[in-house]
Amino acid sequence: MNDYINLDLNNIENEHICCAIGDPKHQDGVDKKKEWIKNKLKDGHVFRKLNARGKIFIEYEPVETAWVPIEGENYEYIYCLWVAGSFKGKGIAKELLEYAINDAKEKKKSGICTLVSQKKKPFLGEKKFFEHFGFKVVDNINDYELMVLSFDNKETPKFCDTARKMEINSKNFTIYYSNECPYVEYEVKELSEYARKNNIKLDFIKIDSLEKAKNAPCIINNWANFYKGKFVSNTILNANAFEKLIK
Repeated sequence: MNDYINLDLNNIENEHICCAIGDPKHQDGVDKKKEWIKNKLKDGHVFRKLNARGKIFIEYEPVETAWVPIEGENYEYIYCLWVAGSFKGKGIAKELLEYAINDAKEKKKSGICTLVSQKKKPFLGEKKFFEHFGFKVVDNINDYELMVLSFDNKETPKFCDTARKMEINSKNFTIYYSNECPYVEYEVKELSEYARKNNIKLDFIKIDSLEKAKNAPCIINNWANFYKGKFVSNTILNANAFEKLIK
């Protein structure tokens, strides 16, 4: 068995959070992410990582308090399961997921769920991987899918009705984001400066509460792009990517 660490109030300041390791430009985002985790620990938030320098972790919490437009009762929700680089293919993802499943069972949960997509999208898990463990699709919005591993016959989670809109009233390019991801703060600053220099109307809406997260007008884990009122993607954009997209 590999050596893992669960973040808590005693160790979080001295531990890295896997994403954006060693990149000074993302330090503000990392600090905000750590504060976000600290505030979520009281809700039963779990951030478990390999005791190594790399992007190897799983992050989950009860669906009732998870900052996603998903409603349900007595289920855990997996925000992210990420094993990158040379750590792939060593059974680490399996160990992390099995830990979360066993933890949910010990807590007498009805099951565990996560967000995937029919086509590969950034920052979402691999559908086939979860299928291997018995997860099944219980709801979908376009090609975004909610997968569930149920331990009993109780009602499974589903997307909130507001998320099914996938559109907003504003025609401006609009980005919804949250500090659930440490990459977003830098990109918000970069895009804000790009828009200012190029006289482009660009709106940002920060998801900074559970209420906002549950009532988001789209599928959002940490970032969502809208243009001319329609949902475009969940890709985190830098200035170059934004320029290509609007052209």
